[in-house]
Amino acid sequence: MIEPVLIANRGEIAVRIAATARRLGLGSVAVFTPVDADAPHVDAADVAVEVGSYLDSDAVVEAARRSGARSVHPGYGFLSENAAFARAVEAAGLAWIGPPPEAIELMGDKARAKALAREAGVPVLPGVEGDDVSLDEVRAFADEHGYPVVIKAVAGGGGKGMRAVHDAGALEGALDAARREGKAAFGNARVLVERYLERPRHIEIQVLADAHGAVVHLGERECSLQRRHQKVIEEAPSPAADDALRSRMGEAAVQLARACGYAGAGTVEFIARSDASEFFFLEMNTRLQVEHPVTELVYGVDLVEQQLRVAAGEPLALEQAALRPQGHAVEARLYAEDPANGFLPAIGTVRRYVEPAGVRMDSGIRAGSVVGTDYDPMLAKVIAHGPDRPAALRRLARALGELQLLGVTTNAAFSRALLEREDVRAGEIDTGLLERILAEPPPSPPEDLVLAAALAAAGTATPAGPFRLRLDEHGELRVADGAVRAGEREWRADVRAGGEGLVRVTLDGLARRYAFARDGDTLWIARDGHHLELRVARAARGAAAHGADSLEAPMPGTVLLVNASNGDAVEEGQVLLVIESMKMELSIAAPHGGTVQGLDVAVGDKVGLRQVLAEVVE
Repeated sequence: MIEPVLIANRGEIAVRIAATARRLGLGSVAVFTPVDADAPHVDAADVAVEVGSYLDSDAVVEAARRSGARSVHPGYGFLSENAAFARAVEAAGLAWIGPPPEAIELMGDKARAKALAREAGVPVLPGVEGDDVSLDEVRAFADEHGYPVVIKAVAGGGGKGMRAVHDAGALEGALDAARREGKAAFGNARVLVERYLERPRHIEIQVLADAHGAVVHLGERECSLQRRHQKVIEEAPSPAADDALRSRMGEAAVQLARACGYAGAGTVEFIARSDASEFFFLEMNTRLQVEHPVTELVYGVDLVEQQLRVAAGEPLALEQAALRPQGHAVEARLYAEDPANGFLPAIGTVRRYVEPAGVRMDSGIRAGSVVGTDYDPMLAKVIAHGPDRPAALRRLARALGELQLLGVTTNAAFSRALLEREDVRAGEIDTGLLERILAEPPPSPPEDLVLAAALAAAGTATPAGPFRLRLDEHGELRVADGAVRAGEREWRADVRAGGEGLVRVTLDGLARRYAFARDGDTLWIARDGHHLELRVARAARGAAAHGADSLEAPMPGTVLLVNASNGDAVEEGQVLLVIESMKMELSIAAPHGGTVQGLDVAVGDKVGLRQVLAEVVE
């Protein structure tokens, strides 16, 4: 194999690639930005080189030269599907651990990829493609085939530049948004339009190919549990697939891989009817997928090792007939986001991080890690394997409950609750399920979390004597004489140390163990996957002075659009600004009709959490 290997990525995937390199006895090189100087992936490699940006291909190639690396693995995201970067790596005399640049280019263009799939005999959805698809063409297609339709940036991926349209009135805005996102994210504003299947499944096939013409598939992954086109839970095999469907989909994926001259690891994504009776080509990802661990656990194959061997010119040592799934694996992506606040990205410093036992953890954080808005909010992946699907689901749900992560709000409790739903356990899932769930009122965190936080604070601050604590949004809690009181309610209470960073709290005779941390006015408490961040109330907060009419930034980020000026008369619901953070756009709308005042931000400005952006005065 060709070493040392430079890993042109960060976070959990960089740590994971370095682990395989180490297991194989290969040297590895990490790259990092000033923001990431203390990140775990820096320590996971043998050597690390600072770059200004992970997107600067020249800097990454220069880092390889400086460090003596002889090959480059791009991971996923960033430059992983950038044909120009692949060519730059090869031009520098380095081995590219990925498919040929021509295959990246071809499959990265959704319109050309769809045409090739059609030629290769792979089922495709009807649609409109071209160099400049117009609004009239999109409207005509929708009129002929009916709504909903989906508009996609041809160079898109990961849901970026994708808009589902359910009625004619939303068509023009969705087309503009898809073009804008495609241009901003991929430098290409071209789009295509396709028929949109209602309640479909998202099923993908893992393929491996070598430079000698051999291509195999490693079965399917079910990726239907997704939100805003971003996957949340993935599993292998699919609960909807049998051997016959697996064979049909696998052969279609292999045909496409051969047609585009593929080499290395790749994924062919399909959209299927809810009963999987029909499936259609969606796109091909010419890289390793985030969800690759479920395939590794079910098939017993290290996909990164296979990538390294193919890049070194070795023939595949895998035979299709021998590749049979063993058991079941399920993965939950751990995101820094707040489910109770519309899943907006969360920031903070990891105060405590303890991984659960009995599962695989692919993680890019540790205690002390700072989670900001510079990069994707995915922190880690929790992957469970079992002899069958029910066992794997149980193990994953328990692991999410045992995970201890304080300091940054995550989706751990939400994902655990999702895994325990009857429809999910029955495998009755589709790509719209999460959006329907999110339309329901969000569940409140367990009441005992607030009480336990007050007791833990009392135990750490004043072990004896009365203790009062006023928490934002929760009022005053009083601890005295073996009891805790909130409002008119009172519980018999006791708090004891439960180990480093842990407390054992008893409320009315029911004892539980909690992870707890405190930093000044901020408290963090967690149990069974539930995480709560509480702030000790202060006399007055600056934002409160602005009144209910002020529009605050719900997350730190960059101003993408400004659609109003001071003095403008606006209507309720009118979008005034759009903020971008962690790959997500968020519209800031007028809470009621009125006049805009105090708007002093412009496109490109950085804004902080809860920064007042403007006011709407009735």
